[in-house]
Amino acid sequence: MAEAIESELPFYLRGIHAPVQDEVEAFDLKIEGSLPPEIQGHFLRNGPNPRSGDPGHWFLGDGMLHGVELRDGRALSYRNRYVRTRALAGEARWLEDPANPDFTAGVANTHIVEHAGRILALVENGFPWEVDRDLNTIGYHDFGGKLKGAMTAHPKVCPKTGEMHFFGYHFAPPFCTYHRVSAEGELLDSIPIEIPRPVMMHDFAITEDHVLFMDLPIVFDGERAMSGGMPYQFQPETGARIGVLRRDDLHGEVDWFEVESCYVFHPMNAFSSGNTITLDVARYDSLWSKDAGQFDEAFLHRFELNLETHSVREQSLDDLPIEFPRIKESLTGSSYRYGYAAYTAQETEQGDGITGGGIVRYDLEKGTRDLFDGQNRTIPSEAVFVPAADDSAEEAGWLLSYVFDKSREKSDLAVFDATELAKGPIAQIELPQRVPMGFHGSWIPNA
Repeated sequence: MAEAIESELPFYLRGIHAPVQDEVEAFDLKIEGSLPPEIQGHFLRNGPNPRSGDPGHWFLGDGMLHGVELRDGRALSYRNRYVRTRALAGEARWLEDPANPDFTAGVANTHIVEHAGRILALVENGFPWEVDRDLNTIGYHDFGGKLKGAMTAHPKVCPKTGEMHFFGYHFAPPFCTYHRVSAEGELLDSIPIEIPRPVMMHDFAITEDHVLFMDLPIVFDGERAMSGGMPYQFQPETGARIGVLRRDDLHGEVDWFEVESCYVFHPMNAFSSGNTITLDVARYDSLWSKDAGQFDEAFLHRFELNLETHSVREQSLDDLPIEFPRIKESLTGSSYRYGYAAYTAQETEQGDGITGGGIVRYDLEKGTRDLFDGQNRTIPSEAVFVPAADDSAEEAGWLLSYVFDKSREKSDLAVFDATELAKGPIAQIELPQRVPMGFHGSWIPNA
């Protein structure tokens, strides 16, 4: 009977996605293989973990953080903690008053980043929530009252200026607002970006000279919002376009480029060269083509925007289904050669979610790829690049990923040599409990 009941649950409440019930901590974790002593810091990851019941969609569960501290070739500790949001405490609901959304009521379940000495747990429909390295919640952060709306889960930090760029989207005008934060953490600019309708703008990109916005046809549906679940639907007839804003003229006009209908959750990177902007993304031909509970496949794709001729060249770069693309963070907005992503096996018609996969490294200069294939036994989550040193070669470093081992029904933190991905992990850190499939994380090095 229990199996029959479990089989009726949505994918995000069972199997490798199922929430864990306990907040635990463990110390001096067992390591199989050899952990490079140069890796010194915290690997933190965020993801949805409903405390109880069905939140209505994978994206809507309460935020839970998982963290491992690495130092001197040892795995010192593991912790997992809920982000202690007002939503988790039952104190607030985001749309309790649709005319006045409560931006303190987000579930903070999507990403975790560090900037200007603050560690922020993020979700795209609310304020960030600050936590410490031990994953204790400090409180929501609205930049001293200057932030008046939501913050994307995917801010971008410019390696040259230290500034953090982000945006927020909303179902009421202004539908999109761009923000710039100083290297010291002060919110400097909040600029409305005019788009014709409320869309789900999950991520964006920057170059050294530009900010890129993606106005794509996942459109807000008010009736769905009031009934619960995911309040967006794919409307390809509304068109798709990429907007370009100059960083030296932030209050200037956005230049929009029409592209083929698609959706993008995550760019890999963007950069400028002469009059051309290159934007590499994980691109969906369509999203939620059956319903918002089942996901289509995304593939590595390149947009080249010619600022002089105002033309777009599109190119598919691979036929491997991928998501969660990452790069060496110090190359954000600059020309780069290597990118990394999780690749996934096709989910079944029954909507069983991720059933297998691995990690891929792309050499974009040669047009080749290297793979770690989990052989349908181990399933990696997003892989985060840890550089060997600040001034090391682009490819020199490691990839960190929480990996679920289906044969053991347990999770490890796997460490890969980024230059020899196909050989598999050079170290596997045994964790005290399963880490559900989640979203995004960051490497936070020791100071």
